[in-house]
Amino acid sequence: MKSLPYFCRGEVIRGFGRGSKELGIPTANFPDSVVDNLPADISTGIYYGWACVGNGDVYKMVMSIGWNPYYKNTKKSMETHVIHKFKEDFYGEILSVVVVGYIRSERSYPSLEDLIAAINSDIEEAKVQLELPEHSKLKDDNFFTSTTASSPVSPSSTVSTSQSIINGH
Repeated sequence: MKSLPYFCRGEVIRGFGRGSKELGIPTANFPDSVVDNLPADISTGIYYGWACVGNGDVYKMVMSIGWNPYYKNTKKSMETHVIHKFKEDFYGEILSVVVVGYIRSERSYPSLEDLIAAINSDIEEAKVQLELPEHSKLKDDNFFTSTTASSPVSPSSTVSTSQSIINGH
């Protein structure tokens, strides 16, 4: 996937309400404007990378991009699980992510328990991959400390390259 690493940010919106409640794995959801601007070569599936809420610290993350076959969604989504325990929800905050690598394609599961086990396996894979030097260096990318990250951003998507933000920002 030539578009990786992929840099984007957007406002955290309410999703389907399943991450924390049903799965015990909270997710932060991007608005349609961010999802709709994904490059064509970023296919649906499970990815790993780095994430930052507002002006906070940068943490490892896993992200599901697609329709979540277990739930038979009809709307494509980008759901980010930041690998960190937050004290409270952060709806309305700006989430900045760098999608670094691909773990696997989307698939359905025979049970909720099997889905949870797969997600936990994805989290462990992300932790390992993000320790590799070529991936860990992106944690310190100036995308996370750019002036756009510290100023208000419209709920529409902002996509960037490593050094500059495009789409008018």
